[in-house]
Amino acid sequence: MSAVTLERQFRPIYESLDNGSNKSAILSCNKLLKKYPNNLLAKALKALALVRVQKVEESLALCDEILAAKPLDEPTMSAMMHVLKGLGRNADLVTMCEEAYKVQPQNEEYGAQAFFANIRNGNWKAAQQISSKMHKQFQEDRYLYWSVISAILQANDPSTPGNMRTVLYKLAHRLVISSSTPSYLSADRFHLHMNILKELDLYDEANGLLESEVGKAICSTSLACSQTRRDIWRKRGLYREEGKRARDRISEGDRNWLEFLSVLDAAFAPIASSQGEVSEESKRECRESLVETGEFLADIAQKDGIKNRAAPLALTELKHRAYKHGLYELSVLVESMADYFAQFGDKACCFEDLRAYLDPEIASSEQWEAILANQNLSSASIADLQRIINVRKLQRHGLSDTSMTVEAETARAVNYLSEYMGGLSLGKDLPVTELQPCDDLALLSAHAFVNVWTLNGSEEALYNAVTILEFGLTKSRMSFLMRIMLIRLYRILGAPSLALDHYRAMNIKRVQNDTLSHLVLTRALTFSLAATGDLTYPTECLESSQIYLVNAQETSGFVVRAFTAERYTQIPEFIEFEDRLENSLQRDVVKMEHVRMRLTHEHLHTDIIDMELIELKFIFDRLHHDNRDFVILPNYQPACQPTFNEQTLMLGTSCGQGWLWSFLKIYIRAFQHASDLDETVEAKLLIGDRPKVSPDPETKLPLPERLAIRKSEETAELTPEERQLMEWATALGDWLEPHHNYTRPPPHVVLAEAAKQTELKTGLPLRGVDSKALNGNGNSKKDEEAPPIKLAPELIVKFFEDMYSQFKRLLEGECSPLHLLHIATITQEAYILLAVETLRFKTPSVVKIHKLGNLVCIIKDIRQRANSVVKEMSLELLKLAEAENISDRRSAIAEACTPVTVGQIDNDFILNVVKNVMDSRRKVLEGVAKGMSKLHSTHSQF
Repeated sequence: MSAVTLERQFRPIYESLDNGSNKSAILSCNKLLKKYPNNLLAKALKALALVRVQKVEESLALCDEILAAKPLDEPTMSAMMHVLKGLGRNADLVTMCEEAYKVQPQNEEYGAQAFFANIRNGNWKAAQQISSKMHKQFQEDRYLYWSVISAILQANDPSTPGNMRTVLYKLAHRLVISSSTPSYLSADRFHLHMNILKELDLYDEANGLLESEVGKAICSTSLACSQTRRDIWRKRGLYREEGKRARDRISEGDRNWLEFLSVLDAAFAPIASSQGEVSEESKRECRESLVETGEFLADIAQKDGIKNRAAPLALTELKHRAYKHGLYELSVLVESMADYFAQFGDKACCFEDLRAYLDPEIASSEQWEAILANQNLSSASIADLQRIINVRKLQRHGLSDTSMTVEAETARAVNYLSEYMGGLSLGKDLPVTELQPCDDLALLSAHAFVNVWTLNGSEEALYNAVTILEFGLTKSRMSFLMRIMLIRLYRILGAPSLALDHYRAMNIKRVQNDTLSHLVLTRALTFSLAATGDLTYPTECLESSQIYLVNAQETSGFVVRAFTAERYTQIPEFIEFEDRLENSLQRDVVKMEHVRMRLTHEHLHTDIIDMELIELKFIFDRLHHDNRDFVILPNYQPACQPTFNEQTLMLGTSCGQGWLWSFLKIYIRAFQHASDLDETVEAKLLIGDRPKVSPDPETKLPLPERLAIRKSEETAELTPEERQLMEWATALGDWLEPHHNYTRPPPHVVLAEAAKQTELKTGLPLRGVDSKALNGNGNSKKDEEAPPIKLAPELIVKFFEDMYSQFKRLLEGECSPLHLLHIATITQEAYILLAVETLRFKTPSVVKIHKLGNLVCIIKDIRQRANSVVKEMSLELLKLAEAENISDRRSAIAEACTPVTVGQIDNDFILNVVKNVMDSRRKVLEGVAKGMSKLHSTHSQF
């Protein structure tokens, strides 16, 4: 077949794939394969189309055929790269590229593809060897530097032993100095060279390069190289020299804050370098240096005026450090802070700048309080209003414990609100996309009311806070700080739909799904109505997880481009970014929540259990990174009080690594008991590669031992009810485990059944399994003696009654709906886990063959108790939902919110806010109740 004919016949296939017409592409490939049955490109394109239409088994068979043929033509290899990435078979992708490069070692493109395949897979050692081979063969310096950075990446990998780290850096150093061209020809190469010298403590060699004219020129234009040079000089103890250089840079107009820090470090060098107790001579020398440095910074501050705040802030930092070292009196520091406030008190950044220096003794000093109290406050202009805001923030930060009373905080909240209303006139002509200049006063007022709630537990204070914030959003639609606060407060009030509305209004995109989705998806099961068919929260989980798929597809491409363009400063950052997203803690917390919600919606089936078991075991082997952003939450609470984040954590605890580990242990063990998969079967049925295992020594232990480990730091992140669930699930697993192990069919029987189902579905045998060799009866008796049937422990039997007792006690005490929903959904979760753990014993043939009649009777008794509790809780929640619809109750709550009827906030506005909250409460209470009722109908029979 000629090249022209071939291109003409393949063009429609490529067009179909580009347009997303995958079925059409499959039909075109089939026609072509009838004429040319051994055409590898046609098979590869068909495999790609099959992957895209989720026909994985058929695609796997084609992949194996193509890989066995060891393709060498570029179109086939390119198509196979997409196929193997889609299937997660990265190891096969590496093998294919390496085989092609071995067959055609003169093909530079194949060498680069083999290198990039290893980089994508994190095989730093193999990548280093390939790039070294390419450098010898093609004599290009960039391949040498590819080898250098591959060695560095291997050295920095957590799995690399400590003694090998130095060896790899020495290898990288030897490669750099062997280059035919000096590293200073490129800023990125020079930065790479400097980092190697820094890690190996080769300061003399580094100094020689840095002090050269070329080195100075590079450092003056590259921030990365300048920072590396700064680090090297500090490691050498050259604080004074670094300070002198920084002064020259500042005098020339550089206002990089890092240069000012170098000047400050140089000023304190005499006492910073002293070992043990600081001598009087060192103190005297330091005082002289402080005077000189202070004069220098004062001159720069005078020259800059109010155009730049770096020098005045550095002066305050200087005096704060001196005060901490006992070299200046408190009054000197306070005067410096007062000067800074006088200059920049009308800037929004002023409070954040000064907060770092407001230690309790400084914030509560009479001198500082007098300075703030004597400010001439006016709201005649936006600058004057900003000064009021900064004064209020600084005063609030310094409040003492004795001033933390409900009455005082309420008075402050009303005062902040009155000033907010007064400041609205300054922003009346602003476009709707702009924020009001007085918004921070509304945030302060809301913070004060949240503090009132913390002090007395009154929900009315939270209603006051949400009223202020909702009103603020009518003036500043784009205020994400108000929305974030409302999300937290609505979840505490048990109004999740309102919280979700505000979260969606923030228009979260891309990586923000990883850093901010914790705002609405933490313990999402508490508010999930998936059992009734409302998939709002499960859908939100899936949507927020799209960023991880994008990361897997796109970030490796950025790494490849950085290598191609020789951007060596960016490569480690891209790789770290990819790793932090791939192993994100929030990703797996959301996955865990999705599993919990999925089981309330879908019928329990072995396919679901097997799939989730494998995924959860992968998660259990990961080294997680916590990328969640809590700093974004505003905090204007006094320093003596918990932060806003701590005060508004739902149920008082954060779902971190400990929470995830605890629930993984519960569900992995339950799914293991319900599944017929063991390690042997799982390895045969697994399609893609296993993810990298964490270097933590604990991962080397057998899985049953790891699942049995209980750590106090993990359980500390659980609520009391979640701890009860974990204890109950552990006891249930211990009781039933011997019977699961005895009745589980042997691996060869499971594989035979899997092979049979695969062949029925696709017409192809199961990959890697010889069906003829697999024989056996799934329900055959085992040679060993059956375990004795024991009575269930009391903890298992009485769990549901205990949960109902807690539920009733809280109900009688007029507790928040949030806590009632939490207990109800934990009880519901235990109900589902009981169904999972006993799923195997629902099969009559299993019970008959293994004589488990007595065990089933005990299980039925436990299930009947659970049925009764779930039904009763459902009825109580329905009554509670009806109570939320009473207009008199709404009016009573609205009347209790009279403190916020200030300015434009009237009673109708408050009543509307209360109505929205109570409607949301009613919806979730009713939905959870109906969901529990539906689950009762589904799982009540055994």
